[in-house]
Amino acid sequence: MLSFKELFLSNIALSAEQLEKFNQIVYTKTVPKGHILLRKGENSSKGYFVKKGCLRSYSIDEKGKEHIFMFAPEGWLASDIANQFRSIPSDLFIDALEDSEVEVLDIRAAEAAGFDVRQLFGVGNGTEKLVNRIAVLQKRIIMLMSASAWERYEHFLETYPNIVQRVPQRMIASYLGITPEALSKLRGDKVKK
Repeated sequence: MLSFKELFLSNIALSAEQLEKFNQIVYTKTVPKGHILLRKGENSSKGYFVKKGCLRSYSIDEKGKEHIFMFAPEGWLASDIANQFRSIPSDLFIDALEDSEVEVLDIRAAEAAGFDVRQLFGVGNGTEKLVNRIAVLQKRIIMLMSASAWERYEHFLETYPNIVQRVPQRMIASYLGITPEALSKLRGDKVKK
C-alpha cells in the first residue's frame, strides 16, 4: 500500500528544494485514541491519511446525538472536503478510535509553498467542480442523518434556488426524505414566517 506521500510524489517530479518543502507540508503524526483532530465549526485545510489505526468522522446534532459519517482504517483518508478545499467551517468532527499514525497534508500550506494542489492530486481542471460536488454530497448525507425536515428543506432552497418551481413537489419530498404532504406543510409554514 502506498503512503500519502508516495501517492502524491508518483504524480509529480520535484526538485530537491521542492521535495524539502513538500516534506514539511506532508508529515507523519502519532495520534492517541480519543484525540480530536477536527471539531465542528473549525476551519482547517488538513486531510489525514491513516497509516496505522482507525479514525472516524461524525456530526453531533442539536439534541447531542452522534451520527457517524465514515470510518477511516489503514489506507483511508479522513477529511472534511468542503472545509479542506472551500475554506468553510467544518460540519464534522474527526477523532481517533485507536492509537493511530497518520500522514497529514495541509492544502493551504501546500498552496502557500507554491504547490499546485491540482497537480498534487494528479487531476485536471475539473477538480473544482468535483470538489464542489463531493462537498454538496457530504453535506446532504450529514443532513439526512441529523437535520430536521425543516433544516433539510432550507438547505435544499439554498443549494438549488433555481429549480424549486421546475421540479415536482413529490421529487423534492423524495430528495428530502419526507412525504409530499409533509413538504406541503413545510412550505405552508415557510409562507407564514
